This record gives sequence, C-alpha cells and structure tokens, in this order.
Amino acid sequence: MVESPVRVLHVIKSLGLGGTEKVMQLFVTNLDPVRFAPAVYSRADGVRAAQIRAAGVDTFIGGDLLAVLDRFRPHVVHVHRAGWPEPELLVPIKRARVPVVVETNVFGRFDPSPQAAVIDHTLFVSRFCLDRFAGSTGITPDPARYSYLYNPVDTDLFAEAATTERDFSRPVAGRISRPDPGKWSRLALDFLPGLVRDVPDFRYHVIGAIPEAVDFVRANGLEKNVLFRDPVETDAEIAAFLNGVSVLAHANDTGESFGLVIAEAMACGLPVVTHPCEGARDNAQLELVEHGVTGLVADGAEGYAMALKYLFSHPAEARRMGLAGRDKAVRLFRMQTIARKLEAVYLELLRRKGIAQ
Repeated sequence: MVESPVRVLHVIKSLGLGGTEKVMQLFVTNLDPVRFAPAVYSRADGVRAAQIRAAGVDTFIGGDLLAVLDRFRPHVVHVHRAGWPEPELLVPIKRARVPVVVETNVFGRFDPSPQAAVIDHTLFVSRFCLDRFAGSTGITPDPARYSYLYNPVDTDLFAEAATTERDFSRPVAGRISRPDPGKWSRLALDFLPGLVRDVPDFRYHVIGAIPEAVDFVRANGLEKNVLFRDPVETDAEIAAFLNGVSVLAHANDTGESFGLVIAEAMACGLPVVTHPCEGARDNAQLELVEHGVTGLVADGAEGYAMALKYLFSHPAEARRMGLAGRDKAVRLFRMQTIARKLEAVYLELLRRKGIAQ
C-alpha cells in the first residue's frame, strides 16, 4: 500500500507565463498538503518557478527526467502536454515504472505512439475537446480512461478584487493574450474602424500586442482609441487590468481548447464577446460563452462591432451577463473544487492498481 502523503510529480516543458503552465501551478498549489506531496519537473526555467517554490512546492529544473524520477520516486506522474507524441517525456516515465500516470491533454489530440500506453488516464480541458477526440478517433471515451476536467481559476481572488462600481456603459473593451500571432485574429482589429466611427470615445486596452496590431492602429489613425499595455504576471495584475474595462473582447482564429482568460474575465463579472472558429479548430470558447447568457458570440467584423455597441448601450444586460458568467465560473472552474476532483482521480487510479485504499 502507498504511504501518505502521496507523492505527485507534475511534468511540463517550461515554466513561463502560458496558460498551461498557470493551470499546472494552480493544481500543485491547491492539492491537499496532508494527503499529497507535489513537486514539479520542467526542462526550462521561467517566472512561474519562483512562484511555485514560494508556495512551498519543490521544483526540479532541467537535468535528466529519469534521474529526477529515481530521486523523487513519485506514486503519480501528471504530464501536461499538447497531446501529440512526446517520447522524451513518456519513455523515462515508463522506465521508472511509475505506478500511475495521468496526462492533461491540452489540445485534445490523439497520440498513437507505443509510448502513450504508459498513460493510465487522460484529462481533457473541456467537454469540447473530449467530444472532438471521440469524433475524430472513433474511440468511445470510457470514463475510466478518458474524462474532462476544467482548468482551475482562482475565482475567489477575482471576485474579491473585482470592482463593485463598474459602469458597463463606458465604451471600454479589454484584450489579453501572449504577443503571439497564433493567439490573434484579424477580427480583433477589423472591427475597430467601424466601431470607432459610431462610438468615437471607444477605448481598447490590449495586452500582448503583435507588430501587425501596432501597424494596423497606426495605419488607421486609431492611436487615441487603442492603448497597448505591458504584460502582467499575477492574477492580481490581471484583475486590476479587467477592472478598467467593461467587456472582454476575445478573438483568436485557432480558438480555445478551454479559454483561461475568458474564464478569468467571467470570474470578475465581465461579459465576453467572442466568435466561432471554422472546421475542426478549437471552439471551447463557445462552451464558456453562452450567447445572450454570459456574453455574445459574433460572426465577422460588423457583427463583432454590433455586439460591443449593444453591451455599451444596454448596461443592465451587460451586468446581467457578467453576473451570470461569474456564477458559472464559481460553479465550474473554482480552483479548490477542481483540485478536489483531481485528487479523486489520483486516488481512484491508485486504488485500481491496488496501492491505495
């Protein structure tokens, strides 16, 4: 039988500011310290490493994963990955004969490699990803092997930090992403000229601008309307940014397998405007943003501008959607609740292996 606490090693490629890294951080820092002893392995250092260590969780940076496994001797390894073959992570885990291996499959992809057989349970980050996986592979997702677990969000912090004096009639929208073209859509820019023509005092606060965005703003004379802001690193900084806007404007051509920024905006009580993605691209943003309930789903630049104008001119409706989003975020994404569900997955898998009661 496994001794207590259960040692859990979370394995991730890097510890930067991305959503995958943030989710892992919230997992390890919210596991019950009486029942679990978590640690983190990453091949590359990053700003999250210091935050994780400050929370009392050990980190192993760089070096040989197999050596770390031999040293830490985890009962559970939890791998955070995109879903495609990554033998450099899975082969050492197999060699170490780790009792239980769990993966968070961030993009819902299928790994046909023999190394993937080491995985005991796959967690998808949304119902959308689980359903797409089943549809694209023909695999019936047995809950004992495949399930979805929403990403955790510190909804308590965002609710406490959110302003109670928000004026939803203020024509101010916010956007947060990494400065990566893959996180952008032309829609995030193309709606601007028409909206500014109709609402001259509109302001657009943007974190994570790419050169194309800066060039577009300059070419269209929108410097007074668009404010490019510095990156943020903490939830408190994200909450402060969101306190200065009336709506989150989301647009990403690749879509979202979950949509962490959307969930955080919802937790702050903000309505969200987003758009559908074509084909088999990620569309979990539509799982979070229910049209007319927690925000608006718009198609095309004109429809996107109209959605924003509607919210600014109907502040009571905007507030209602924001409150519905906050309630949904607390109900589905609260980090403490998600951590308890993750613990249950670990313990059930250990029980199946006969090494936990």
